[in-house]
Amino acid sequence: MTPAFEALQKELKRLPGVGFRSAERMAIYLLLEKPEAAERLSEAILRARECVRSCSVCGNVCEDELCSICADSRREESGSLCVVEHVSDLMAIEKSGAYRGRYHVLHGKLSPINGVGPENLNLDGLAKRIEEEGVGELILALPNDVEGEATCHYLTELVESDKVEVSRIGFGLPSGASVLYADSGTLKSALDARKRY
Repeated sequence: MTPAFEALQKELKRLPGVGFRSAERMAIYLLLEKPEAAERLSEAILRARECVRSCSVCGNVCEDELCSICADSRREESGSLCVVEHVSDLMAIEKSGAYRGRYHVLHGKLSPINGVGPENLNLDGLAKRIEEEGVGELILALPNDVEGEATCHYLTELVESDKVEVSRIGFGLPSGASVLYADSGTLKSALDARKRY
């Protein structure tokens, strides 16, 4: 392998969800099999770097000052704000069609071991929005792990509970899954989030 090929493979491997073999296949595809795809990809990346930014209100991706969700006045009627870790979480909830309110992207979760504290998250913007936008409910749609729980606890302490109701999304078995193959954490979450049938 050449140094340039190895450098490309190394950078591709740094992308989320890409392992050594996938990075190798992508590098071969872009350099040898479909070099025109490499040009289109590099142009798309450069254009996106110039145009795409973080929404000044919620932290979603946008090309203007506000994202399409924050610019939609119908979203304000719900009075709720769904807090997510990453933009990809917001996109997943949007695709489901299960929630039609407003969002707030933290761009991470508290993780003291990894050096991520409250000052590293989009918390100032959240506190400002709760105060200025008349948020009635804060829906915490954060991961069901130690860092996610710590972040939820921190946010609960941050919010004045007499003014804002705080809720957490349910966790448990995915549709079509069997109880037999679920791990103990998933089963505990499923039982804790049970509701009357």
